[in-house]
Amino acid sequence: MTNPLLKVENLEVDFFVDGTWTPAAVGLSYTVNRGEVVAIVGESGAGKTQSAMSLVGLVPRNARVSGSAELNGKELIGLHGSALRAVRGKEVAVIFQDPGTALNPVYTIGFQIVETLQAHFSLSPKQAHDRAVELLKLVEIREPERRFHAFPHQLSGGQRQRAMIAQALACEPSLLIADEPTTALDVTVQAEILTLLHDLRTRISAGIILITHDMGVVADIADRIVVMKDGRIVEVGTAPSIFGNPQHQYTRQLLAAVPHFGTVLARAALPKRDPVLMAENLVLEYPKRMSQQAFRAVDGISFSVGEGEVLGLVGESGSGKTTVGRAVVGLMPVTEGRLELAGIDMKNPNALRSVRDKIGIVFQDPASSLNPRLPVGESIGEPLYLHRKLRGRELARKVEQLLDSVQLQREFRNRYPHELSGGQCQRVGIERALALEPRLLVADEPTSALDVSVQAKVLDLFQELQREHGFACVFISHDLAVVEMLADRIAVMNLGKIVELGTRDEIVHNPQVVYTKRLIAAVPYPDPAEQRRRREARN
Repeated sequence: MTNPLLKVENLEVDFFVDGTWTPAAVGLSYTVNRGEVVAIVGESGAGKTQSAMSLVGLVPRNARVSGSAELNGKELIGLHGSALRAVRGKEVAVIFQDPGTALNPVYTIGFQIVETLQAHFSLSPKQAHDRAVELLKLVEIREPERRFHAFPHQLSGGQRQRAMIAQALACEPSLLIADEPTTALDVTVQAEILTLLHDLRTRISAGIILITHDMGVVADIADRIVVMKDGRIVEVGTAPSIFGNPQHQYTRQLLAAVPHFGTVLARAALPKRDPVLMAENLVLEYPKRMSQQAFRAVDGISFSVGEGEVLGLVGESGSGKTTVGRAVVGLMPVTEGRLELAGIDMKNPNALRSVRDKIGIVFQDPASSLNPRLPVGESIGEPLYLHRKLRGRELARKVEQLLDSVQLQREFRNRYPHELSGGQCQRVGIERALALEPRLLVADEPTSALDVSVQAKVLDLFQELQREHGFACVFISHDLAVVEMLADRIAVMNLGKIVELGTRDEIVHNPQVVYTKRLIAAVPYPDPAEQRRRREARN
C-alpha cells in the first residue's frame, strides 16, 4: 500500500543507566498497513516491547526516544500531555501481556470499559453501559450483563484477556499493540483468543503489532514478520518467506529452537520401576471461607511416578494441575484418599519435615521465586545449610559445583536475581531445587515465561540433569510441545479429574478422549500453511 497506517523510520530508544546512555532499539524502520498483523519477534532483551511502547510514550523516565513514527500522517514521537492522551486508547490501544496486573483490581470490568469510553466521547451513563456490554459480546464473553459487574479476580485468565481486548477496542482504534497476549494462557483459550483477533482485524480493519516469542502464534496470525536482535532489525519478510526460507543466521537459530508438536521420535517405554510418588483416589479441597462454600479442586484421581520417570500433567487453566503439585510438595493438605512420597504418608503433618529434603520444586516465575535480598549463591546454598549442615568453604565449594552443573559462571554466586536474565534465573531455580538431590522434582510451568531460544537451552539442561541424577518428576505445563519433549507418560486433567492417562506416544498420536483431542487440536504449529489447515479443521 502506498499510504501505510503506521510508518516507523529510524526509531531509537535509549536508557540512561549508571551515567551512560544504553541503546534498547537502534534505527528501526517498518510499516503496518490497515487490516495487517505485523509480528515483532526475538529473544528477551531484543527491544521488541520497549520500541513498541515508545510509540505511545509508555517508557520509563530515564528513556530517550528519537526518530519518527507517523500514524495516519500524524507524528507520535514527541507527543506530550493532552495531545498524547488523545491518542492513547482512541487511535492506538495496547493489549498487555498480563491482564491480571493491567486491569485495576478495585474496579469492575464494566466500570473500566465505561471509563475508557467517557474519556474520549460524550456519552451518557446508559449509552456507555450499553456500548460496554456490546463490546463484551463482541469479544464473546458469556453473560456480558453479569460480567459487566464482575471484578478482575472473579474472571478466569482467558476471560480477563477478553475483557482487556474489549477495553482496547472500546474507541475503535486504528492500531492495536498486542504485547504477548497469549503467553500465560492454556492452548484452548489461546486458540480462542487468536480466532478472536483474526475476526477483529477484519471487522474493525485495524493494524496490529503483535509482540511475541511464540512462533506457533506468529504462524497462526501474522502477515509479515520483523525479526529483532540486540535492538536492531535483522530480517523482515512475509510469514511464509520467514518460516520457509529464512535468510539471516539468527532467524534460522530462532526457528530451530521452536519445538514442533507431534514430531518427537517414538521411544521404548521405561521398564516398570518402584514408585516414588503414589496417589489413590486423591481428593483436594479449598476450605470454606465466610460465605464461600468449600471448593473441590481435585476429585478422586489416581496415578504414580516411578524412579527416573517424568510424568507430564496437562490440562486447561482451572483443571487442578497446580493444586496437585502443591499437595505433592506439602503446601496443601490432603482431604481424602492416599498420597505417598517415598513411602511417607503426606496426610500426616508430622511427617512433612522428614520429606522436605526428598522434594524439589521449580516455580513458573524464576525471578519472584528467588529472594531479591540474597545473592543467588546464598539462595542455592540455603537448602544445603539447613538440611546438610554445610558451612564455610565446604558450602562455597558445593555451590560452585552446582553453578558449574547448570553452566553458569562461578562469579554469578555474588549477583542478585535482578542482575540475571530470565533464563539464568530459571537455571538458578532448577539447581536450587536439585541441590539436595531429591527423589522427586515438581516443575510448575518452568518455561512459560521464557523465549524460545532460552526455553530450548533450559529444556536441554533439564534433560541432561534428569539423566545425570535420575530423579522422578511431575512436569506441569499447558505447553504440550514441551511436555512431549520431556515426558514418559502424560496425564490429562479436566475439571479436577484425570480423563486420560497413557504413554507419551499414546496421548500425542492416538488420544481416546474428546477433551484430549480438543487440547491437541489447539496446539499452535510453527508453520503458516499447516497452522491454517489446523485452524480451519478446529473451527
